[in-house]
Amino acid sequence: MSLEFSFYPGCAGKQVQKEAKSAAHAVARELGITLHPMPRASCCGAVSLREAKLAFSLAVAARILSEAEAAGRNICTICNTCLQTLSHANYRFKHEPDVLEKINGVLKKAGVRPYGATIKVQHLLWVVMDQVDQKVLKSKITRPLKGLKVAPFYGCHNLRPSEIYESKAGDEADHLDRLITVLGGSPVSYGGARKCCGFHVMLSDPREMRSMVATNCLDAKDNGAELMISPCTLCDMSLNAYQMPAEKVVGKKIGLPEMNFAQLLGASMGLDAGELGLERLHVDPRPVLKSKGL
Repeated sequence: MSLEFSFYPGCAGKQVQKEAKSAAHAVARELGITLHPMPRASCCGAVSLREAKLAFSLAVAARILSEAEAAGRNICTICNTCLQTLSHANYRFKHEPDVLEKINGVLKKAGVRPYGATIKVQHLLWVVMDQVDQKVLKSKITRPLKGLKVAPFYGCHNLRPSEIYESKAGDEADHLDRLITVLGGSPVSYGGARKCCGFHVMLSDPREMRSMVATNCLDAKDNGAELMISPCTLCDMSLNAYQMPAEKVVGKKIGLPEMNFAQLLGASMGLDAGELGLERLHVDPRPVLKSKGL
């Protein structure tokens, strides 16, 4: 199975959550995954564009998918929202040939290569857990978590609607739980693991967004979590960068370190903390990791 992908980090991975992108490249290198850049790719348009101008959204997605297809590679991303946006479009293109024909007409007018609907949209977490030889993965773990209680936060855009995805989704998704176990940690079961992080109401209802952040983090912490991980740059932004503002809304200290899954994987591999961007996180996970010898 080829482990070469066209890498689509998303806007957050390129700008505000650069540490997730850096960590993704670091762990991919160690696991023999090649992440090729997509120099012509634009923003995916996210859900907002899909709701406002569906045809425009599909054309933007088709252009991105076509670039990867022209290179002969599937797309790999680290953002749940990019994953959902591109997967939704790809699902329609593969099941509705009339839609694909119309959108390819738009691409043709723009001088863009038509999309043949031949590739898959993957998440790096799926690649690590479903496509990398697990013996190889385990051999790279030089600093196991020693029972560290880790809350998996899947988010929502990599889970629903489950039919559009090329891997386990919805209630069947277990990638984070399996990763935590492989790393020697203990997955924490709690009600917020598959809920929304609140990012998409950050501007329209900032107080509600912060309340959602607090609820998810406190739920995990109340169930014993010492650390939380997510597969999504937008969830990382909400649950880490906005954790202190969330404390002000609920009037309660949270103090739960949150990391991108690639950062925790990299730390367990013994990779350099600077390359993983741990110093950029608003709630510092290093004291917790140090307590386990990482």
